[in-house]
Amino acid sequence: MGSTPDLGPAPRRITVDAELVRRLVDEQFPQWAALAVRPVPAGGWDNFTFHLGDTMLARLPSAAEYALAVDKEQRWLPALAPRLPLPIPVPLARGNPGADYPFPWSIHRRLDGEPASRDRLSDPVRFATDLAGFLAALQNVDARGGPQPGKHNWFRGASLRTYDDLARRALTALDGHVDAGLAREIWTTALDARRDGRDVWFHGDVAAGNLLLDAGELAAVIDFGTCGVGDPACDTAIAWTLLTADGRRAFRERLAVDEQTWARGRGWALWKTLAACARTVGRTDEEAVEARRVLDEIFVEYSTRR
Repeated sequence: MGSTPDLGPAPRRITVDAELVRRLVDEQFPQWAALAVRPVPAGGWDNFTFHLGDTMLARLPSAAEYALAVDKEQRWLPALAPRLPLPIPVPLARGNPGADYPFPWSIHRRLDGEPASRDRLSDPVRFATDLAGFLAALQNVDARGGPQPGKHNWFRGASLRTYDDLARRALTALDGHVDAGLAREIWTTALDARRDGRDVWFHGDVAAGNLLLDAGELAAVIDFGTCGVGDPACDTAIAWTLLTADGRRAFRERLAVDEQTWARGRGWALWKTLAACARTVGRTDEEAVEARRVLDEIFVEYSTRR
């Protein structure tokens, strides 16, 4: 899904380069002053990411809104990591504002792997089952005292109604371009799906770029900036955005997702996809093609359910 908010005014992003990171590290962590600083290609939107030597990463929020996640990650990732079956980023240090950079920031141990994509999965069903196992373990971690949905994670884990206006604006823009009637039905079904479960831990941005592969198998899960405690339905959106049909079935079975949660998860996948489709009307680039592919995936799965 990505964690770009699409709620209210866009965050005012700043620019961070390797020279700035070099100054911050030298000032605050002189023990690492001899380590090279190199930008990570396509290092993310919420954070600028840089290699620090060969084994660490420096992550610097690109806007004040994204910086809200820094202390959350510092507090909770070390507690979550030993309870999960796959590696996650654990902060090694917390940086402070300085050297003309205004936000807190983090240094993490680097995790090896390449971002997931449909063509890189060695076994799509096994990948889906492994991912579901990871999310099941995350949901089983004691959630007492965990961060409730809010501005720090763009209300992931809260009600889908937070995004109702955005979804309906996208639907209006897409009239005549997609089956807007079917999309409205799916969206309404998601909004009406009851939630009776307890609050549990969720990742909040289970997307291809945050799932690392080693030889085609799931090896690590990264970027917990949108994590929190609440409704885990948002984490099932990956079933439509990345998984194959067989993988989706295996994912749902392993995670034991009930019909109401599945409908809400479908809604999480739908609203973001509608926004992408509306943004790319008339285009034929990779983003536009992928948005239409996911929308078709949602339509077909919904129409053939049961």
